[in-house]
Amino acid sequence: MTVGMRHDDLRRRNRAMVIAATRRGGQASRTEIAAITGLSHSTISAISSDLIAEGILTETRQEAPALKRGRPQIGLALDPQAACAVTLMLSLNSLSAVSLDYAGNLLEEEHRRLDTRALPRGELICECMDILRRRLEHPAHAGRHVLRIVLAVQGITDAEARSMLWSPITPHTDIPFADLLEARFSIPVTVENDCNMMAEALRWRDPERYRDDFIAILLSHGIGMGLVLKGSMFTGTHSSGVEFGHMVHRPDGALCRCGRRGCIEAYAGSYAIWRNAAGHDENEEPRGDIEETEMQALAQAARDHDGPERRAFRIAGEALGFGLGSLFALIDPAPVAMVGLNAAAFDLIGPALHEAIARTAGGHHSGSITFDTQPDQVALLREGCAMRALTFIDHRIFAAGRAAQDEPASLHSSLIA
Repeated sequence: MTVGMRHDDLRRRNRAMVIAATRRGGQASRTEIAAITGLSHSTISAISSDLIAEGILTETRQEAPALKRGRPQIGLALDPQAACAVTLMLSLNSLSAVSLDYAGNLLEEEHRRLDTRALPRGELICECMDILRRRLEHPAHAGRHVLRIVLAVQGITDAEARSMLWSPITPHTDIPFADLLEARFSIPVTVENDCNMMAEALRWRDPERYRDDFIAILLSHGIGMGLVLKGSMFTGTHSSGVEFGHMVHRPDGALCRCGRRGCIEAYAGSYAIWRNAAGHDENEEPRGDIEETEMQALAQAARDHDGPERRAFRIAGEALGFGLGSLFALIDPAPVAMVGLNAAAFDLIGPALHEAIARTAGGHHSGSITFDTQPDQVALLREGCAMRALTFIDHRIFAAGRAAQDEPASLHSSLIA
């Protein structure tokens, strides 16, 4: 019995390695997969034959380079028809849904504007239910089973990825989204912090830079962080963990939209930069939403002349720098990605940020800390959610073989209850 269990575990691991190498390589030959995984050619041939027979992989012809002779190589690719996944993204005044096939291709999408601060709890849940129902009923899903749903939210989620515990976008707390959606649609669901999903996307986009230890900081209406340490996403024991934006920068300082005072976000979020640039009192209630064009205009004014706009971005950089400096007093220096609309103003934020880091204990490592900017937070979030959903299908369903794929239909069916 023990030997059988070990054999099954080994087989599952090897299947997972082949699927992962194929997803990473796009259209990889068996020789390339052998080089990536370290598995023997005979093992890869046996596994790939099974995966092709099960409709998980498909063979493709790779044209030989012009200078080489011979027949085209046979590559392996993910079969788009094998399955699909749906991702939901709930943020301030916005709800989006995206459907993807198993190869990661976009099937269709929908975006809705919502007043998330004013929506009653039941209506907010119904909006998520309705947009998901429309995705599952869409003809683009014909012939495919939806095997995973990922919901990304701004704010704190529980460590089991089941509920939204708190979010600055809504007054409602402790919403068990995963339980509610699973009960309605009979498809496995996880609820993820949006910044964690952005960090997940960075690992796929640039695995050389974003690998063992790195940080993704969201510079938008709010301030968030995704933290990867030793190759694993950092989460708390009970929650999604890193609430960098709500670390205290100045005790009893500026009013934050979370209701507390002195948070980093109360100096570096879009509403804080706008408030300081406009010369408003720091005790003023934060604005609910600020148009992208307004922030772009503030940044341009800050570049054009030395005035309150430039000072507002310096204040933001200082708050972020002291926060990062304190963090780097605890962990080793690591690459940092500045993500979101205000990452495009890093030329204004960066100097004060670097100065602040240098004034902290973490400043000893300041020369080893590198920064990159990723202004398109929506694209990064979508990519991270997609990879979280698809790799779940890879490792938890298809790598397990027929036993997992033949589970009761209630676990994986895309039919509407």
